[in-house]
Amino acid sequence: MVDLLVIGAGPGGYVAAIRAAQLGLTVACVDEHATLGGTCLRIGCIPSKALLESSEKYREAKEDLAKHGVKVTGVTFDLAAMMQRKEAVVKANTDGLNYLFKKHRIRHYQGRGELRAPGKVVVQAPEGNSELEAKRILIATGSKPASLPGIKVDGEIIGTSTEALSYPTVPEHLVVIGAGIIGLELGSVWNRLGAKVTVVEYLERILPTLDGEIANEAQKIFTKQGLTFRLGSRVTGAHVENGKAVVTVAGSEALHADRVLVAVGRVPNTEGLGLANVGVKVDQQGRIVVDGRYQTSVAGIYAIGDAIGGAMLAHEAEEEGIACVEAFVGGYGHVDYNSIPAVVYTEPELASVGKTEEQLKEAGIRYRKGVFPYQANGRARALGQTEGKAKILAAAETDRVLGVHIIGARAGDLIAEAAVAMAFGASSEDIARASHAHPTLAEVLKEAALAVDGRALHL
Repeated sequence: MVDLLVIGAGPGGYVAAIRAAQLGLTVACVDEHATLGGTCLRIGCIPSKALLESSEKYREAKEDLAKHGVKVTGVTFDLAAMMQRKEAVVKANTDGLNYLFKKHRIRHYQGRGELRAPGKVVVQAPEGNSELEAKRILIATGSKPASLPGIKVDGEIIGTSTEALSYPTVPEHLVVIGAGIIGLELGSVWNRLGAKVTVVEYLERILPTLDGEIANEAQKIFTKQGLTFRLGSRVTGAHVENGKAVVTVAGSEALHADRVLVAVGRVPNTEGLGLANVGVKVDQQGRIVVDGRYQTSVAGIYAIGDAIGGAMLAHEAEEEGIACVEAFVGGYGHVDYNSIPAVVYTEPELASVGKTEEQLKEAGIRYRKGVFPYQANGRARALGQTEGKAKILAAAETDRVLGVHIIGARAGDLIAEAAVAMAFGASSEDIARASHAHPTLAEVLKEAALAVDGRALHL
C-alpha cells in the first residue's frame, strides 16, 4: 500500500510523483514504457526540439553566417548524426528522470495500469500481472495523435509525429495534414533539410489557437522560408499507392508525396484504463471529468493533463499535478490557467499567454493594444534576426495586461516575463516602468508596453 499511485510517467505524472514524495508521501508510478518521461521526453517535445535546433544550425550555416563575415563553403549535413544527437538528448533527460525517481524513492512499475476497484490497480506487464494498492490514484496518461476518416496510417509512408521524428532519409515531398504547432515545427525541420513541404489545413488560417495577427505574420515568414500552404482544404483520405502517398483533397487534385505527416491534434489516452470498472465518468471526447481539485467522479481517484482536456501542454500538466498533490497534504492547490504560456519552436519562435485579440473582441472586452517590431530593436539587429513583433493587450479601464503575443527570436524565453507579470496582475505600465537591460530582446516587450499608451521610444 502506497499513499499515491500515479498512472503515467509523462511531465504531469512524474512531476506529481516527485512533488508528492517531497511532501512526504510514499509514491509509486506505473508506465507501460521502460523509460520514464512519457510522450514529451521520449517522442515529443524533447526530440523535436533537438531536431529543430540541429536543422536550424544547418540552415544558418548555409544561408546566414556569411552575413556575419563567417565564410563557410561546402556545407552539408549528416542526418544519421542528427538522429544520434537527438537520441542522446532524449537519453540524458530520461536518465535524469530515473535518477530523480531513485532519489525520491519512487517505485517504477513497467506495464499498463488498469483500475479494478477504488484503490486497486492491476499492472499488466510482459512477465505477468501484479496488483497494487494505494490510498489515492492519479491518472496522468496524456494523449495520443488524432487522425481523420479515410486516412490509412501505416506508420511508414503515412504516419504521425512519432514517425516524422525518425525519417531515415529526407523526403523529396512531405505533405503535412494540419497547420498546428506540431505540423509546423516538424514541417520546418524537413523543409530546412531540403524537403518540399506542403501544409494542408481545413481552416482558413494557420495556428488556430494563437492570436490572428501573429499567426498571419508567421504564415508570411514560413512561406518565404519555402513552406507551401493550402488553407481551407479538407483532406478526404490518404493511402499508399506504388510506394507513394496519395492525399485526396475535396474539390482539388490529389497530392502525391514521399511521406505524409498527420498532425491534426491529439486525443486523450484513456482507453484500456478500466475507467468503467470503477465508474469514472468521461465525456464524449474520452476526457476524464474532474472537479476543481482534479478528483474524478470516484472518491480517491484523480486525473490531470491531457487526459482531462484543456490546452494539451506539458507545463500545464505539471502545474495541475503539483496543485493536485499539494491539496492532498496542505488542503490547497491552484493553477492560474490564464497565465500559462504556449510556444511554437519554429524559426522565428511564436509565444503567447492570456487572451488573443479575437477572444477579447468576441467577449466584448474593451482593450488597448501596443505593438513593437523586432526591426527597431538594437539587439535584434546585432543578431541579424529582425523578423517579428511583440503585442500587448491591456484592459481599457484598468490597464491590466490581458494577453501578450510574440513572434520573433527567442520568443519562447521572452514570454516568461509576460506570464509572471500576468500572474501578479501587472499593468502594461508596470512592464513599461521596469528597467530592461540594454541591448536585449526583452526591450521589445518594454517598448510594446510603452506602445499601449502611445509612447514607444524607439519607433
